[in-house]
Amino acid sequence: MLAKRIIPCLDVKDGRVVKGVQFENLRDAGDPVQLAKYYVEERADELVFLDIAASKEKRPLVFDVVEKIAREVFIPFTIGGGLTSCEEIREILARGADKVSLNTAAVKTPCLISQAADSFGSQCVVVAIDVKGTAANRWQVFTHGGSQPTGLDALEWAQRVASLGAGEILLTSMDRDGSKSGFDLKITRSISTSVNVPVIASGGGGDLSHFAEVFTTGRADAALAASIFHFNQFRIQDVKSYLLGNNISVRI
Repeated sequence: MLAKRIIPCLDVKDGRVVKGVQFENLRDAGDPVQLAKYYVEERADELVFLDIAASKEKRPLVFDVVEKIAREVFIPFTIGGGLTSCEEIREILARGADKVSLNTAAVKTPCLISQAADSFGSQCVVVAIDVKGTAANRWQVFTHGGSQPTGLDALEWAQRVASLGAGEILLTSMDRDGSKSGFDLKITRSISTSVNVPVIASGGGGDLSHFAEVFTTGRADAALAASIFHFNQFRIQDVKSYLLGNNISVRI
């Protein structure tokens, strides 16, 4: 069995890491560079940096902050927020990122997924999918930092991005985001079992048991969390030790 990954997420707005509930009521969580250094020391498997306001504000990603973090990070590092072209992706990778995350741009211009995969390799291309439940066993995709509904069915969109060349899917349940009530196991399992690329589950992690559930019942390949790590509810090694105790393979 491949080792499951634990990934902290830095949601950045106005140069600071923030965290809210269902993408709203944001509160400050610290300096992104210092937090990045901390998570390297904590032996996170990877790190994700999302400029959460870039698409909504129709501006480029904050390149200087990315460079500062890249100097401190020696684990796989994913950057997302406001990327709209292969030229911007090339610049981000040149500045130290290992992968890029596409969300709004992927929905607006799906061919960008294929272009990026062809240019830089599928392993560099993560498609982020932010979803809300709309009916029993149905979820809709949202863009622009979770502010705009698209009408796209989440499962169908996930299958399409995988076919277009995405190397990984970052699936965030907006309903569970910041709630600490547990990952959305239904949509996570639905997508994880229907695509042939790894799925990172995000939204709702609040207890050690939630991580075990999302890997077993949810069939996720990785779990992303923010507030429980930023505000010291748990350390990454707490999560990994618990998973090992439940016969779930992780890197120690």
